[in-house]
Amino acid sequence: MAAASSASSSLLLHRLHDDYSSSLSSSKRGLNLSLLHSRKISSIRFSPNCKIYYGSSNSSFLLFNEYSYLFVSIITVRFGKSVICRPPAEKKKSSSFQTDAVRQLTGFLTKAEGFRFAIVVARFNEIVTRPLLEGALDTFKKYSVREEDIDVVWVPGSFEIGLVAQKLGKSGKYHSILCIGAVVRGDTTHYDAVANNAASGVLSAGLSSGVPCVFGVLTCEDMDQALNRAGGKAGNKGSEAALTAIEMASLFEHHLKD
Repeated sequence: MAAASSASSSLLLHRLHDDYSSSLSSSKRGLNLSLLHSRKISSIRFSPNCKIYYGSSNSSFLLFNEYSYLFVSIITVRFGKSVICRPPAEKKKSSSFQTDAVRQLTGFLTKAEGFRFAIVVARFNEIVTRPLLEGALDTFKKYSVREEDIDVVWVPGSFEIGLVAQKLGKSGKYHSILCIGAVVRGDTTHYDAVANNAASGVLSAGLSSGVPCVFGVLTCEDMDQALNRAGGKAGNKGSEAALTAIEMASLFEHHLKD
């Protein structure tokens, strides 16, 4: 019985080697594949690109990648029959991330009616901040925000904006707070202190109050840069900030309201 089993194994190896080793090495160049028998396992390497795990009787083999051992397919081997080792056609992997099932939340610029806004404006560098304020008011008007739904609060400078924005946000009267200021670099490090604290103050106001606080403070190297962004050739950043305030108010009101 042992002799018969050995002969069967030799016959299987003979057929795999003589008939198909050249086919395997040419079609699987650069890819090591293995046939893994589910019970009694032996192995032989007869080409640089192929390794065969085999059993001693007719059976089904599992085709694995030799290095990762990821399952590829099942191949049935029978004596006297042709054995063609072809990897199965690759199936398209179905992504677990379905974009049509994802809720996408966004604010709308077309739903500004009924929203109340506060604008905190720094008086320092008023030659810049006033045109920014006018740009913001003009944009609010274009998007159907009523004048009576807008409150403008003047503060001495950009440093004071954060504290006032926080107070307004916590009042519960406004859907969004727009913060306008202009900090221009001078000969000292005063610019860095004011610019950094203005930014962190506005951020802190929004986080603590839960009301969107929009950063509309210009931080420029010189006065020309500031004027260009207050209605000059670079546009009006006050107008852009007003659009942001409308969108954030809409997002919070329609999607993120407690």
